[in-house]
Amino acid sequence: MTYSLNTLNADRASASAPGVSRFTQEIGLVVGAAALAFWLLALLSHSLADPAWSTTGTRAEVGNWGGRLGALLADGSYFLLGFSVWWCFFIGLRAWLSGLARWIRGYQGLDAGDATEDAASVRPWHRPWARRTLFWLGLLALLSASSVLEWSRLYRIEAMLPGHAGGMVGHALGPLAMQWLGFNGSTILMLAMLVLCLPRVFRFSWGHSAEVMGHTLDGWFETRREKREAVEDQRIGEQAAREREVVVAVERVESEEHHPTPMVIEPTLVDVPKSERVAKERQKPLFSEMPDSKLPQVDLLDSAPLHQAGVDSQTLEMTSRLIEKKLKDFGVEVRVVAAAPGPVITRYEIEPATGVKGSQIVNLGRDLARSLSLVSIRVIETIPGKNLMALELPNAKRQMIKLSEILGSQVYNDAKSLLTMGLGKDIGGQPIVADLAKMPHCLVAGTTGSGKSVGINAMILSLLYKADAKDVRLLLIDPKMLEMSVYEGIPHLLAPVVTDMKHAANGLNWCVAEMEKRYKLMSKMGVRNLAGYNVKIDEANARGEIIGNPFSLTPEQPEPLERLPYIVVVIDELADLMMVVGKKIEELIARLAQKARAAGIHLILATQRPSVDVITGLIKANIPTRLSFQVSSKIDSRTILDQMGAESLLGMGDMLYMPSGTGFPIRVHGAFVSDDEVHRVVAYLKEQGGEPNYVEGVLES
Repeated sequence: MTYSLNTLNADRASASAPGVSRFTQEIGLVVGAAALAFWLLALLSHSLADPAWSTTGTRAEVGNWGGRLGALLADGSYFLLGFSVWWCFFIGLRAWLSGLARWIRGYQGLDAGDATEDAASVRPWHRPWARRTLFWLGLLALLSASSVLEWSRLYRIEAMLPGHAGGMVGHALGPLAMQWLGFNGSTILMLAMLVLCLPRVFRFSWGHSAEVMGHTLDGWFETRREKREAVEDQRIGEQAAREREVVVAVERVESEEHHPTPMVIEPTLVDVPKSERVAKERQKPLFSEMPDSKLPQVDLLDSAPLHQAGVDSQTLEMTSRLIEKKLKDFGVEVRVVAAAPGPVITRYEIEPATGVKGSQIVNLGRDLARSLSLVSIRVIETIPGKNLMALELPNAKRQMIKLSEILGSQVYNDAKSLLTMGLGKDIGGQPIVADLAKMPHCLVAGTTGSGKSVGINAMILSLLYKADAKDVRLLLIDPKMLEMSVYEGIPHLLAPVVTDMKHAANGLNWCVAEMEKRYKLMSKMGVRNLAGYNVKIDEANARGEIIGNPFSLTPEQPEPLERLPYIVVVIDELADLMMVVGKKIEELIARLAQKARAAGIHLILATQRPSVDVITGLIKANIPTRLSFQVSSKIDSRTILDQMGAESLLGMGDMLYMPSGTGFPIRVHGAFVSDDEVHRVVAYLKEQGGEPNYVEGVLES
């Protein structure tokens, strides 16, 4: 049984009776505590050898802890009720605790008596006089039932008592109960009376007590269960740790046996070496105008971030071991021999075990990417010059590659060709530039959002940074009317940016006619290409000679020949152009691709739908240089590159560049250039070059 201040206070009529001071309550509590303590000592130290009311005693000195008065009190109590007198003591203790609770509540300023009285006044048996009557009736019934049970069942304890078991009450009521109810009947009835009277006297509820006991047992069982689970978890953890130590030891031995030499980690290129051009441009001029300032400055482009996250050696080592483990789980045993971290991906060179086919690893590319929680993994079956394969895994954080890094690099500055294009960086972080004159044409493919348009802008800006308008002219065909319209008005254009597909066909017709014209001219001049023609013109000008046009309409006074510029034709969406104009465009492109190289005319064809009806066999056969951004399927990758791999690229400028004459594509991370950068460069060129010098008849039929 449990008690609270409210439980002990439940039977009072009010918090404190009117006119009774707190001092009186304190006196009552002190006197009550002393009386209960004295009674307890007397009952505990009762002895039949002490002289008292019912016994003469056998010793002169009283052994009771309460002295003679204690002996008389204990003797009278046990003689009247037997051991049932302890019910009276506990009832007195409960009454004292109730008074203490009332005193404490009054000290704290808590007065719930009025509310209790008001609630109690609703029912008649809750009135004070009714509660007192029920209490005393319950007390009498409790003492009677206990005394009868003691007299009938515990008669052997009479030797410890001054009178009968159950005292005078039990001796008086016990025979009557036996006579009328019998031995078992009286026992059942007395037990029932005990069960009914105890809650009434002690102010508790069997249901509440059972609920509290249930909660206590539940808490105890829950605590025991948690302790058992904690012990079990600790045991399982220790067992797993021991097993892990064994596994780690075995793997360490296998690793040492499997890796007699440590994995080679190639150093990461931290910074791209800057060219002398960048250093000169960063110097502040002494005068407001510089004498040679037609080419745009690299400072017009945004610079790359100074600090970018890389891949540490611990991550490389851990990933290498993880690759070996995952492939071993798939039944393929390999050994990672080298790792080359780059700005976007990390390349792991692997050595397959004896008997492992390369196709097995290629077919496990997607499964390996899923097991490593990666978007995609590109598997390289053959590395030129090595008997190894390679896996290219994307880095957790890719670095930003800006076009200013490529155009400001020493590699781009040292390139002598006027058609040098900056593509981006390779997997090791080295700048990659390409010479359009050697390609001599480029076929570009990539899905929407793969970075194809940004790559086209980077190529065009690379040409603008390398050559003046007198050396390189552009013909831009933009069916989408959005991507290249920003270049409108620059001095390098042969004609305004073409957005009408009929005009596009006329422009290609003009290019074919210009090609034929240049071939005839070079044939008369005895040179093999446009570079030789321009060299001959420059040498003649240096000697002060004038070379006349052999096809002049006035042979007597032919007009002098001048240098001829390179012509670069950029078509942003080949599929749209072929869909509108038809087969005629394919024939024109095929003629230019076959013959225009020597005439200095070069093509950059881009499409987002690399299907066989767009990139026909005739076009592919004459354009060996391919550049593929991310495509949607293996079929598209085979169409543009004649092999798989482009479908596993990461997008955002990630590309495969296959130079002319090689069958092995190079993975390049394209340089990013924003629209603002393009606008700044175009504004600079317009300011330096003045009005555009369009050639008449380019777009006319």
